Amino acid sequence: MLSRSYFNLLNLDDYSSDRTRIPRVISVPGIISDFEDGENGAGDGSEMSDLVSSVNQERMIIVYNQLPLKCFKDPVEGKKWCFDWDADALVLQLKDGFPPNVEVVFVGCLGVEIDSSEQEEVAQFLFDKFKCVPTFLSVDLINKFYHGFCKHYLWPLFHYMLPLTPNHGVRFDKAMWQGYVTANKIFADKVMEVINPDEDYVWVHDYHLMLLPTFLRKRHHRVKLGFFLHIPFPSSEIFRTLPVREEILRALLNCDLVGFHTFDYARHFLSCCSRMLGLDYQSKRGYIGLDYYGRTVSIKILPVGIHMGQIKSIMSLNETAKKVKELRIKYGGKTVLLGVDDMDMFKGISLKFMAFGLLLDENPMYRGSVVLIQIMNPPRSQGKDIQELQSEINKVADEINKKYCKPGYQPIVCLNGPISFQEKVAYFAISECVVVNAVRDGMNLVPYKYTVSRQGGPELDKVLGLEDSEAPRKSVIIVSEFIGCSPSLSGAIRVNPWNINSVAEAMVLGITMTDSEKELRHEKHYKYVVSHDVAYWARSFNQDLERACSEHYAKRCWGIGFGLNSRVVALGPNFRKLSVEHIVSAYNNSNSRLVLLDYDGTMMPQDRVDKSPTSEVISVLNTLSNDPKNVVFIVSGRGTDSLGKWFSQCERLGLSAEHGYFTRWTKNSAWESCGLAVDLDWKRIALPVMEHYTEATDGSSVEQKESALVWHHQEADPDFGSWQAKELLDHLESVLANDPVVVSSGQQIVEVKPQGVSKGVVVKNLMETMANKRKAADFVLCIGDDRSDEDMFEAIASSVTNRSLPDSAEVFACTVGQKPSMAKYYLDDTFEVIKLLQGLSANHLPKYQETGSHSKDRLEIARQREFLKWESTGNEI
Repeated sequence: MLSRSYFNLLNLDDYSSDRTRIPRVISVPGIISDFEDGENGAGDGSEMSDLVSSVNQERMIIVYNQLPLKCFKDPVEGKKWCFDWDADALVLQLKDGFPPNVEVVFVGCLGVEIDSSEQEEVAQFLFDKFKCVPTFLSVDLINKFYHGFCKHYLWPLFHYMLPLTPNHGVRFDKAMWQGYVTANKIFADKVMEVINPDEDYVWVHDYHLMLLPTFLRKRHHRVKLGFFLHIPFPSSEIFRTLPVREEILRALLNCDLVGFHTFDYARHFLSCCSRMLGLDYQSKRGYIGLDYYGRTVSIKILPVGIHMGQIKSIMSLNETAKKVKELRIKYGGKTVLLGVDDMDMFKGISLKFMAFGLLLDENPMYRGSVVLIQIMNPPRSQGKDIQELQSEINKVADEINKKYCKPGYQPIVCLNGPISFQEKVAYFAISECVVVNAVRDGMNLVPYKYTVSRQGGPELDKVLGLEDSEAPRKSVIIVSEFIGCSPSLSGAIRVNPWNINSVAEAMVLGITMTDSEKELRHEKHYKYVVSHDVAYWARSFNQDLERACSEHYAKRCWGIGFGLNSRVVALGPNFRKLSVEHIVSAYNNSNSRLVLLDYDGTMMPQDRVDKSPTSEVISVLNTLSNDPKNVVFIVSGRGTDSLGKWFSQCERLGLSAEHGYFTRWTKNSAWESCGLAVDLDWKRIALPVMEHYTEATDGSSVEQKESALVWHHQEADPDFGSWQAKELLDHLESVLANDPVVVSSGQQIVEVKPQGVSKGVVVKNLMETMANKRKAADFVLCIGDDRSDEDMFEAIASSVTNRSLPDSAEVFACTVGQKPSMAKYYLDDTFEVIKLLQGLSANHLPKYQETGSHSKDRLEIARQREFLKWESTGNEI
C-alpha cells in the first residue's frame, strides 16, 4: 500500500514552501542540518495506490479496535462477504463533528475472520466503498491481544480490580503483553500505509491501542496525533501495579492531545506522570499542558455525547410507536424502573436487584405496582468470570421474583440481549425512572439516551397520550457516583452503588417525586444533552488537536530512546544542544572569560543525598579558575557556610551565596553583602507560617539563611507537597504584601528573599566590575537549571542588547534539561555539564605554551602575574 508520505515527491514545484526550509534535525552535536534525515520517508510500498488522495483535502484518520461496519455473509450466495455501516458505532457518529471538506478514514479490525486468500480483495473493496482500512489479526493474536490482555487484564485493572489471587482476576502474562504489542504494531503499519504525515490528523481511541502513539511518533516525528480514553484512568496507586506502566505512560505522552471524560481521570493521569516520570503540568488560559522533552502534551477533559439525529429518527418511526403502545398495555398501571447494562462485572446489576428487593421488603405498598425491567446487553468477552456473574444475577433475580411474584406481576423482568436500539428507545419512553448503578464505568450514555427518549416526539406523544406537544416532560435518573456521566447530570439522584439502602431510598424518591420536580430535573438534563452531543464532542476535540499541533513545524525534532521507551525531542529553531565542539573555538580565541555556574541541579544532581561536591567537580573548577583569563563563579541560593565549606579547596573560585546577597571573589577574600539596606523583620512573620506548613506536611523542612527563608518539600508526597507549596505561596504573599520581599517558588521549594536580590543582579555587577577594573568579558558561559537562573539568562541577554558587552563577545547561556527557557542552549543533565567543562579545560591551548622542561614554570609565572593584578584592584577581579 502506497503511503501518502511519498505524495510530495510528485509535487517538486511545491518543495520551496517555507515549511520545508525550516531546519529540523541536529545531525551533529551543536550543528544544525538544514535538511530532513528522511523521517517522513517511511512507508510500506504496496499495490493500493488508490489510497493516495488529494493533498489539498484535509483528512482525519480514526483508529479504533473495530471498524464501524457490520459484516455478514451474502444470504443468497452464502460465501460472499457483505458489509454495511454500523449506525450505533461511536466512531462513525463522530463524523458529524467534522467540516464537510474533511475526509475521514477508518482503521480497525472487522470482528470476523477473513480467509487470507480474500483479505486483499476485501481490503480494496472496504477502502473504495467505505474508506475503511482493515487490520487482519489471526485468531491466536486476537485471543492474546483482545480477550487476554485487553479484556481480562487491562479492563479490570483500569476499573480498580487488582488480580490479588489467581482466582481473583487474570495476572500479568508476558505472552499476552507481547500479543498486545504486536497488535498495536500491526495497527501502526496500517496507518503508515495511508498517512500523509505532513497533512493528516490521527485520532486513536481507547485502551486497546495505548501503544500505537509510540509506533507512529517513532516513524513520523511530527505526526498530528490525538488519543481519547473511553474508560476510567485509575489512580496512581492502581496504575503503578502495571509491570509495563512506564511503556504505556510514555506512549500516551507521545500524543499531542490526550482526552478524558472527567477531570478525575485526567487528574489521575497527571498524577502518574508526576510520580513516575517527574513531570509537572501547567494550566494556561484554560488549557492543561505537560512539557515532555520540549513538546507540550495537551490534556482534554470533555465527556462524549450521543447522536441526536439517530435517536430522533428512531423515535419518529411508526414501528417505535407501535412498540411503545404494546409496552404501555403490557405494563399499564405499573411504575416502571429501567436498567440497561452490558453483562459486565462492573455494572452493579446484582447490587441493583438487591436494592430493589430491599425496596419491596420495606415498602409493601409497592408490591404489585413497581417493576424493574433490566435489559442486559451481550458480554463483550468470554470466560469464567462472565459465567459466574450471570449465575449470580439470575440467583438474586430468582429469589426476589419467587418471593414477590403473583399472577400478572413479576417484580424483576430480565431481558437478555441483543436488543435493538429501537426497542430500547421504546422501553426508555415508558419508564418513569432509569437506574444506572455501575460500580465503575468510563462514561455510560444510557442516561443521555433516556433523557432524549423521554422528551418524546409527534409519533410517541400520540401513543403516550400527550396531546399537547408543548407540555413539560419529566424524567428521573438514578446514577452511580463512580461513572463518567455523573458530573454532567446535575439533576440526577447520585448514589453509592455499594450502599444498598441508599439505592433503595433513591428508588423510593424517584417513585414519589412530584411531577414539577421531575420536570425541572428533566429540562436541565435535556438542555445539556442537546448542546453536548457527539458532534460537539468531536468538533471540540478536533479544534483542540489542531491547536496542539499548530507549532509542529516551528521546532526541530529528533528521536531518542529505543523500543517502547522511544520519544521525540522537539525544540525551537534557536534552541540547541551545547557541546564542546560548538564553543571550544570561541573559548580558545577569547582573552577575558566569565563563567557562571549554578550549583544544585547544575553541578550536582537534585536527587543526591550528599550535596557536597565530588572530587571531579572540585578538579574541573580548579582547572578553570586557575586560568588567568577566567573569572569563574558559583552563583547559588545556598548559604555562605555551606558554599565556603564545600569549596574550601578552590583558591581562586568566586562564590555568590543566597542568590547574590553575599559575594566572595576568592577563598582569601571576605564575604561582602550586596549593599542593599535590607530590613529582615519580615522573618518574624514568615517563619511561623513556614513552620506551620512543615508540621502539616510530612517530609518538608525550613532552611533559614541570613537573608532568606526557604521551605523545602523534596521528601514530601509529590502531589501533597505541590498542593501545600501553592497554598504556602498564596499565604506568604498575603501576609507579606506590605513587606519589601519577593515570594517565589522553584524546584520543590518556596522561598522568601529581599527585593532587589537576584542572580540577575549578580551577573550585571560581575560584568560591570570586569569592564571597569580589568577588561570586559569577550566570552560568557552561564549554566543553570531552575527559575532563579532565568534571571541570569535575562541579565546576559539584556547586556547583549544594551551593548554592555563588546560586539565581538561570544555568549553562551545554557539551561539544564530540555524545557522553555530564555537560554539559547541546553544540556541534558549534570553529567553533561561536567563533561562540557572538562572538555573546555582540556581543549584550551594557551598561546604562550612551549615545549621543554620550563614550559610549566613559565605558565605558572604568567598566572601569578595575572593574579597580582587582581590583588592590586582590591580582590575585586
